[in-house]
Amino acid sequence: MNLFDLEKKVAIVTGGAKGIGAATAKLLQQAGARVVSLDIETGCDVTDESAVRRAFEAVGAIDILVNNAGRVARKPATELSLQEWNEVVELNLTATFLCSRTAFPYLKQRGGGAIVNLASIMGLSGGLFPNASYQASKGGVVNLTRALALEWAADNVRVNAVAPTFVRTELTVPIFSNPEVLKLVMSHTPLKRLPEVDDIAAAILYLCSPAARCITGVVLPVDCGYLAR
Repeated sequence: MNLFDLEKKVAIVTGGAKGIGAATAKLLQQAGARVVSLDIETGCDVTDESAVRRAFEAVGAIDILVNNAGRVARKPATELSLQEWNEVVELNLTATFLCSRTAFPYLKQRGGGAIVNLASIMGLSGGLFPNASYQASKGGVVNLTRALALEWAADNVRVNAVAPTFVRTELTVPIFSNPEVLKLVMSHTPLKRLPEVDDIAAAILYLCSPAARCITGVVLPVDCGYLAR
């Protein structure tokens, strides 16, 4: 038995056009799944409940949902506008709730399934830089994951999350392009390396797969030791 076989499974990945989402979509496809990407670049705003409902209806049968879409407003709290706060929370947390709630009846109809949310080490720690809206939203994702895991366990719907450290994507350009900032990040990284998008995708594949059939309600750090400090 191939514990990572997703043959005949249907997966939705939000924010799947690039970065972690694109890497995840590719890896799930390699494992045998049919993958549908919902991304603002391809015409689906996952903060729009009606758009989400229409997109899910178009897909039909769903076995896996990866809530990956996200954004950041990296600045001091006193300089963060209410609009910026709302935009981050709406995409990172509210859209995760909307997509999960919309997916649930489809997953239940298939006899169960898997939801994997993108949390962050910033949802489990105070972080290294001023980033209040992102940290608050990802902390919300952490506990939303636990809440939905308990609520939907009886229907065999597993809900987990991954919590990456800094990964080289469009969201982290300010980190990776500044040698002094990157030096600070590495000083808090015991393994002295940072994950690539494929490393995060591998953790997501695991949580989606039969190998994790007894795992629900967990937040899996992919952080090179950051949270163990």
